[in-house]
Amino acid sequence: MARVKGAMMARKRRNKTLKLAKGYWGAKSKHFKMANEQVMKSLTYAYVGRRLKKRDFRQLWITRISAACKQNGMNYSTFMHGLKVAGIQINRKMLSEMAINDAVAFTALCDIAKKA
Repeated sequence: MARVKGAMMARKRRNKTLKLAKGYWGAKSKHFKMANEQVMKSLTYAYVGRRLKKRDFRQLWITRISAACKQNGMNYSTFMHGLKVAGIQINRKMLSEMAINDAVAFTALCDIAKKA
């Protein structure tokens, strides 16, 4: 059986990595070995970043809700507990949007939470 030489597939694989490394500084975008190391590291950072983004947004929403609660004379934890007791299930993202764009509705929620 004839020997298979891997030139074409090897070049394809290298070019795929070099394409991902486009825009990197110095040899990291030109030399395959350095580009490969940097691309692997970059993909790791991207993976971690996608998880951190969820944490950061949740933190932002909670901060916004807390600020709006303070304007209505209560703190975040009592507000969330009041909503839970009252049986209102709205996620933090929507509560944050309400606090910014619809202050009247948020105030009504605060009143419901206070009563509960």
